Amino acid sequence: MTSTYGREAGRSAEITAEGLPEWLAPVERAARTIEPHQLSRFLPPKEGGRQSAVLILFGEGERGPELLLLERAGTLRSHAGQPSFPGGALDPEDGDPEGDGPVRAALREAEEETGVDPSGVQVFGVLPRLYIPVSRFVVTPVLGWWRETSPVAAVDRGETARVFTVPVAELTDPENRAMAVHPSGHEGPAFRVGEALVWGFTAGVIDRIVHYAGWERPWDRERLVPLDWRA
Repeated sequence: MTSTYGREAGRSAEITAEGLPEWLAPVERAARTIEPHQLSRFLPPKEGGRQSAVLILFGEGERGPELLLLERAGTLRSHAGQPSFPGGALDPEDGDPEGDGPVRAALREAEEETGVDPSGVQVFGVLPRLYIPVSRFVVTPVLGWWRETSPVAAVDRGETARVFTVPVAELTDPENRAMAVHPSGHEGPAFRVGEALVWGFTAGVIDRIVHYAGWERPWDRERLVPLDWRA
């Protein structure tokens, strides 16, 4: 399946599943059929909200299939120190939010935050828009295959503390899974990744991808942990 969102400054915004590794096929299939309510109970309002996009970038390294994440700088006013996908708000030059804008924004933000070379990223799907009530962001998750890897690192230390990859096998390990309890009392999926805890919007999307791709292993959903869970 191939569709083209247009071109700008020589950069293609094509979406194609051609040549994907077999292990990514379940993710691509799920992306074509999944409904918004299957991803989150927080869906965009009919009007309002700030359009944004994140890049969910899968690669394959020495530890097998992996996912690219970053850790927000600890000095930020919001989401300080929180692991997340690269991404951010759409800029006017990104184009139509209803068309190619989210794909362009996801690639642009990923390059600006992690240094990833967009020319080596194959966009193979776009998930339904979701909503983050606390920030009023309407978020489009863009799925990418890191076809040609490039060096990555924190580009702006004022925004990003570090950039890292996490093996999918670690994310699906039952010992690394729990329900994180926010001080507000809200509970949501969480993943322990080394010394970091992935929670909130990012963990919720990873949880649904793992589930609908058929990668999920039985884990203890009754395990409740604080946001500083380390063991």
